[in-house]
Amino acid sequence: MTPPLVLVVEDEQPIRRFLRAALTGQGFRFAEAESGRQALIMATSEPPDVIVLDLGLPDLDGLELIEKIREWSHVPIVVLSARDRERQKVEALDRGADDYLTKPFGVEELLARVRVALRHGARLHAAGSGAPESSRFQAGDLLVDLAARQVFVRGEEVHLTPTEYRLLTTLIQHAGKVLTHRFLLKEVWGPGYGEEFHYLRVHMANLRRKVEEEPARPKLLVTEQGVGYRLRVD
Repeated sequence: MTPPLVLVVEDEQPIRRFLRAALTGQGFRFAEAESGRQALIMATSEPPDVIVLDLGLPDLDGLELIEKIREWSHVPIVVLSARDRERQKVEALDRGADDYLTKPFGVEELLARVRVALRHGARLHAAGSGAPESSRFQAGDLLVDLAARQVFVRGEEVHLTPTEYRLLTTLIQHAGKVLTHRFLLKEVWGPGYGEEFHYLRVHMANLRRKVEEEPARPKLLVTEQGVGYRLRVD
């Protein structure tokens, strides 16, 4: 089986060298581009399984590059983001990125995010190809039978409100991916609810009380500070 191909788009050579060593050391195939235009050429000539993308490119804004890629591809995109650019993280996710890493970052975190992105890409591929997907989702102590609309925590059935269930299944559909507040509000409540963040906070708190062992220290429904939420699957 051919190892997954990771395309790293980064203009700083030391970081590319670091990423090459980290990824190839774990068996991934590695390709690199130092500009947005070079990345587009490489992504179309040999489509990667995941893209690791720095937003600060010399020729093309990283956010614009995400939009261009999303015009023709669902390849998972993990963004590299500077520590103080929270607004750009949100915008990158809203434009189609799957995840982000904050610089500086560790090797283990990088590898974990890449593995999660690959799993998310595999689910999208299976759905797009018409391959059957299991109607049961499990992560930790949580088991959801999507066909029967039943939720179990540590073997006991848990009853959710319709809104809580929609929120949970939206997170399941994008398991492992960071979902912004606005995305969740529009998906769960509708297009007219992009700014009602308090709705989301209240229902997320209620959902955590029902599915988390320690709601104040969630292990599954985790907060991405200032950005949104993620259903952790790694």
